[in-house]
Amino acid sequence: MLSAKYVGGQLVEVSPYLPNDPLPGEVQIQVFFTGLCGTDLHIVHGNMDKRVKANLTFGHEMSGVVAKVGSSVTKFSPGDHVTVMPLDWDNTCPACLAGHNHICQNLNFVGIDSPGSLQSLWNVKENWIFKLPAEISLKDAALVEPVAVAVHDVERAELELGDKVLVLGGGPIGLLIGLVARNKGAEVRIVELDESRLTLIASLGFEVINPKTSDIGEYVNTWTLNKGADAIFEVSGAAAAVLSSVEYLKVRGKLIVVAIHSQPREMNLQRVFWRELTIIGVRVYEPSDFETAIKLISSGAIPTSKIITHVIPIKNIMSAVSILEKGLAMKVLIDVQNEAEAASL
Repeated sequence: MLSAKYVGGQLVEVSPYLPNDPLPGEVQIQVFFTGLCGTDLHIVHGNMDKRVKANLTFGHEMSGVVAKVGSSVTKFSPGDHVTVMPLDWDNTCPACLAGHNHICQNLNFVGIDSPGSLQSLWNVKENWIFKLPAEISLKDAALVEPVAVAVHDVERAELELGDKVLVLGGGPIGLLIGLVARNKGAEVRIVELDESRLTLIASLGFEVINPKTSDIGEYVNTWTLNKGADAIFEVSGAAAAVLSSVEYLKVRGKLIVVAIHSQPREMNLQRVFWRELTIIGVRVYEPSDFETAIKLISSGAIPTSKIITHVIPIKNIMSAVSILEKGLAMKVLIDVQNEAEAASL
C-alpha cells in the first residue's frame, strides 16, 4: 500500500504503509483516483503550514471502491463504487445549529485538517460517502467534488433562465461554473488569459474574452446592450479582477466571490452603493450539491474527457505538481493504485 504525504520543504513523499481495519461506522475504500487542485498546491508550497500537520496524507477529490465495512455500516457493501464528501462538522456550533453544517465553525476539511485520499486504502466515516451509479467511470467520478463546488456556487447565485453571466478565470472551477450555469439556461462568457485554456474553453462552445486583446467593459456593454451582466463569478483570485468586477454588473447585479483571497482586496464600494449590488460569498458545498454533481456527470452535461487532461501514477506525484505549477493542465488526476490499467477504468 502506498500513500503520498506532505513532509514540508515543498516536498511530497510516497512511501509504503500498513492500513488499519475500518472501525465501527467506517468504510474502507480502495482509492483509484484523486484529483489535485489549487488547495493541494498551497499545501505543497508550505502556504498552509500553520494549519496542516506534518506528514499529512492529503487529497480530497476522489473516487474508489468499497473494500471493507466496519460493524454497524448498513448503506455500503464491498464492491460499491463511491466518492467522498470531505467535510466533517460538529453539529454543535452556531453555524451548524442554524442549518449551515457545511461551513461549521469548527469544520474538519478532510485531506487538509485530517488524512485524505492519497492512499491505497482509506478509512472514512459512512456518512461522508456517496454511492456512484454504474454509468460513471471511476476516472470521471474523481470530478464529483469540484463539480459540487461549481453547483454550490451557481445555486448561491440563484440564476434565472437567460441570465447573462460572466466568469472571471477559466481554470477548472471557473470552467465548471460556466458549464453548470449554462446547463441552467444562462448565457455564459468566460474571461481567461492563458491561450491553451482559452482554446479548450472555446472548444466546449463558450465565447471567451482575453483581456490582453479585448476590453472587458466594452465587450459586456455590447453584449448586454449597456445593461450590465446579471451575475459575475470571480474565480481568478486576482486583485485587478476584484476591483474591476463591479463595473460590469447591472443594477442589482450579483458578484459571487469564489476564489480564495489570502489578503484584503480593494473594491469600488461607491459602485456597489450606486447600483445596489449584492456580494455573495461561496464556500465548499452541501450534500445536495454532491447529489446534483453526480447527476450532471452521469447525464454527460460535464465533458469529463476534455477536463481531465492528465492521469499520473502516485509514484510520480511531484511531476503532477510541476505540471500544475506550470499551468500545463486543466485537471490532473493521481492514479492512486499506481497501475497503468487503472487509468482506463
